[in-house]
Amino acid sequence: MQRLISTAVLVLALLGLARVASAQGLEIDIVNGRDAAIPIAIVPFAWEAAAMPDPTAIDQVVRADLNRSGQFRALAKEDVIELPSRGADIRFPTWQLLKQDYIVVGRIQSADVGYRVEFELHEVRSGKPLLALALPVRPGDFRAVSHQIADLVYEKIIGVRGAFFTRIAYITAKRKGEGKYEYAIWVADSDGYNEQRIVWNDEPFLSPAWSPDGKSLAYVSFERQGGHTIYLHELATGSRRVITSFKGINGAPTFSPDGGTLALTLSRSGNPEIYTLNLLNNNLTQLTRHFAIDTEAAWMPGGNSLIFTSDRSGKPQIYSMPVSGGTPERVTSVGDYNARASVSYDGRLMAMVQGNRNVYRIAVVDRERGGTNAVRLISPGPLDESPSFAPNASMVLYAAREGNRGVLYSAPIDGSIRARLAIPDGDVREPAWGPFRQR
Repeated sequence: MQRLISTAVLVLALLGLARVASAQGLEIDIVNGRDAAIPIAIVPFAWEAAAMPDPTAIDQVVRADLNRSGQFRALAKEDVIELPSRGADIRFPTWQLLKQDYIVVGRIQSADVGYRVEFELHEVRSGKPLLALALPVRPGDFRAVSHQIADLVYEKIIGVRGAFFTRIAYITAKRKGEGKYEYAIWVADSDGYNEQRIVWNDEPFLSPAWSPDGKSLAYVSFERQGGHTIYLHELATGSRRVITSFKGINGAPTFSPDGGTLALTLSRSGNPEIYTLNLLNNNLTQLTRHFAIDTEAAWMPGGNSLIFTSDRSGKPQIYSMPVSGGTPERVTSVGDYNARASVSYDGRLMAMVQGNRNVYRIAVVDRERGGTNAVRLISPGPLDESPSFAPNASMVLYAAREGNRGVLYSAPIDGSIRARLAIPDGDVREPAWGPFRQR
């Protein structure tokens, strides 16, 4: 019961953070490799505009994005021995000798408003051009356009829309004095840059959850007297409103696929149960009724059913039930502890925390395969939690402990690499990967 991710337990975990969080971009550190990754060269983009060059190196951002996907092995910048900026300038035998499958070249030019980034993707073996596009960019937006280029390259080669031009949310704790902290919710690019502090307080925050349109966050706050409160926060305006503030637990909010309903955990009846709340008419519906702890709901695609964590079998496991009501059915059968599930956009994959002998790791389950072969552990532990899928289900973002500080990792669903996203000298927890952004 101690590790069941109820809201109260999460508070204790968050209060245990003891390092100082700084408002800096997250660090990316590739700690593993993948032999089968696709070799690709990203040549530094030529600056052909009249103004002073922007400090953002597009090639570095694209290289880092593709590397952390686990699908690519981008040639190190120091090994890029020629600098073509157009397809006509590429000497393909050079890149064949370097054993590259693909090459990306590009240049930045002046435009009527801001700049224009032109880039090309070529197959090295045949010399065939695969992609040639020009993207407008305003000053200050070069990292954003770099992520878009990485998305387009990823999609062209892999056949799946890239998820680098997305955002993440997370919580930090900053020491203010003996036993005192400042807690904050941040939103940043998927690689941790361009971070923005959304809300902060001397009392903890928990469970940030994105709306499907990416315009709002729901989260739990302890800033009001009386205990937990769930807020809905509009990111563009900063306005927010109270969703629930019942006596006891108000926790673990999550949006339905259409954004019109929240699933949440409430103890208003005396025991933590799963409820749904219609955001248009405030109709509240209780779904579970059990003496056990039911919490951490996640919506299945289509919005007709939910999965959630419950200890009704004696230890935390994942259960499912229709939102129309019915008897919950146990989903997980492998492992003594399974909790805090996240579901891929198509419902085929489920990421969760799996525990064994006080070691907690992130597991990805292929729900179509079944059996023990359907479960793949993608993190080493010993205290990993809060998995959240990228919107294309190619990677999972999760929280971990390293010594006495909290860090974030992203990993592809096969666990072939891990990319560390950590705030220097600080703690970061409870990540949530946002939806696709408009291109």
